[in-house]
Amino acid sequence: MTDRPILFSGPMVRALLDGRKMQTRRDLTKTFARYPQLEGYDTNGTLKPVDGRKVPCVEFVHSKLGLWDPETNPSGRSGWYVPLKAAVGDRLYVREHWRSRSDLDNIPPREMMSGVAVWYEADGKGPATDLHMPGKHRQAMHMPRWASRLTLTVTDVRVERLQDISGADAIAEGAEITREQTMTGPMVKVAPGTYLSPVAWYHRLWDEINGAGSWDANPWVVAYSFSVERQNIDLIERVA
Repeated sequence: MTDRPILFSGPMVRALLDGRKMQTRRDLTKTFARYPQLEGYDTNGTLKPVDGRKVPCVEFVHSKLGLWDPETNPSGRSGWYVPLKAAVGDRLYVREHWRSRSDLDNIPPREMMSGVAVWYEADGKGPATDLHMPGKHRQAMHMPRWASRLTLTVTDVRVERLQDISGADAIAEGAEITREQTMTGPMVKVAPGTYLSPVAWYHRLWDEINGAGSWDANPWVVAYSFSVERQNIDLIERVA
């Protein structure tokens, strides 16, 4: 079991805190682009265990020849395997936008002592303490491990096309389903009198986070399902 950081935006942190978010999807486009040897190979999203790897790997096979026998074609490569970042059982500590004390504004996070005051942007700027005021905004990627307040344990890993998401999966991504009885089926209220299906809501969310047109590109994504603990990762007892 491995511990890894994971970034979330403010709205998704609030969904985690509310107990609405139990899945996350991450675009694999840049991951695959790091492997130029994949030219001429395609994937159908199959995951394979690979010796020496602690995480599952996405299988790529030759687009014309498929998985041929390497013994009869020793100069050819029968397949390539691209590792993902997490496996079932791995723990992910959430990094989010944050602030520390204003008197520490010139101190980089790596030099901060654990236990100093932290304000989380997802909660609003927050009030001052008796002694300190909230300082400057800090990016999620710079949040130290000790400052994380949410820990996710991976329970399932899938690779699929983005647009293959189901309504149930969109709800697990954090859709806030309206309780109004005027609609048929689960719906998300996005404005007074305006409702979207969970998948349409996720379509909008994906484009907001990744840029206009990113949904239409329909990239390969990895879908992680997880359980959520509202506690710092180092305060949670490991399960063997």
